[in-house]
Amino acid sequence: MSVKQILIHPDPLLKKQCAAVDTVSPEVQTLARDMLDTMYDAPGVGLAAPQVGVLSRIFVMDCTAKEEEPEPLVLINPQVVWTSEETSVYNEGCLSLPEMYEDVERPAKAVMQFLDIDGAQQEREFDGLWATCAQHELDHLNGKLFIDYLSGLKRSMITKKMMKLKKERARA
Repeated sequence: MSVKQILIHPDPLLKKQCAAVDTVSPEVQTLARDMLDTMYDAPGVGLAAPQVGVLSRIFVMDCTAKEEEPEPLVLINPQVVWTSEETSVYNEGCLSLPEMYEDVERPAKAVMQFLDIDGAQQEREFDGLWATCAQHELDHLNGKLFIDYLSGLKRSMITKKMMKLKKERARA
């Protein structure tokens, strides 16, 4: 497997809708494994395909604590089928917005249907950090970033910081 480069905001690919995956082919499985390697290497708890430049409806996540056994999940063509009325606020970050964190309110629980890495249909209820992460990554597949939940001023300030970071990295 290999670690892929993570796109940094603002990148036009991060704002695009992703296409459904037609079949869970060996290429899709390789992409999923590479995405898991990239996520763990970053390190992060979730990573969506557009963050590595692929406009396909797939994301990976693992919200287990460091001292727990890893529980990597691959979600292909995920759909939310239910969310709780109860909400929670998490201080979210994103691998495409390094070192930027802001509070975002989302449903506290969510049920998603998806295909796993073997192409089997799954349904799973997420809560806590898992629910936040799953919804955050699903947003990526729809061209939405967590900063889109913030005020225009905060969004603009973060975008300017990311542009500066990209310029610094390009010079290095």
